[in-house]
Amino acid sequence: MEAIRIISDEHQALAGILHAIRFMLRKVAAGELAPDLKLFQAMVHYLDAYAEKRHHPKEDILFAVLAKRTDEGADAIARIEAQHGDAPRRIARLEQALAAFGNDAGRLEEFITAFNHYADFYRGHMMLEEDLVMPLARVYLTPEDWASVNRQFRAEMEANSGKDGKSEDFAGMFSRLVECAPAPVGLGPRPY
Repeated sequence: MEAIRIISDEHQALAGILHAIRFMLRKVAAGELAPDLKLFQAMVHYLDAYAEKRHHPKEDILFAVLAKRTDEGADAIARIEAQHGDAPRRIARLEQALAAFGNDAGRLEEFITAFNHYADFYRGHMMLEEDLVMPLARVYLTPEDWASVNRQFRAEMEANSGKDGKSEDFAGMFSRLVECAPAPVGLGPRPY
């Protein structure tokens, strides 16, 4: 069940970025923190690129194997897959609100609202996966299924590690975001 741990760890990383953005937006709105537009842009990029290029492909591997074992949870999996397909539209709205704020500091509330919609959606999305789909995988997947899923996860992770220069180094990116985000959500504040 290494795959479940990996998905859960990735959910924690994504939730950490969501929490950091929410914290920083509250501080900016209260006048307690100067906005670091480059840091916000990097965090939004991480949410988009990491989820799309690294996280969702692994979930798709797990869901495909689960769908072969049972119809239970099929509606939830279909909903999750539709949400994955709609991710570009959702992140585009967030990026547009961030760009508007970058061009006009008076549009902070617009960015906050767009972010809160995105974060609330994504939290519900991850909870659906963790509370419904992953428990079904624990019940229905065989040891052979887990071995196959784990192998596929490892192959995906090796192929997209970012260490070969062909894909983004998300571990390095996450570390840099943590270094620049203000305490208590990061080690900074440092300019991105």
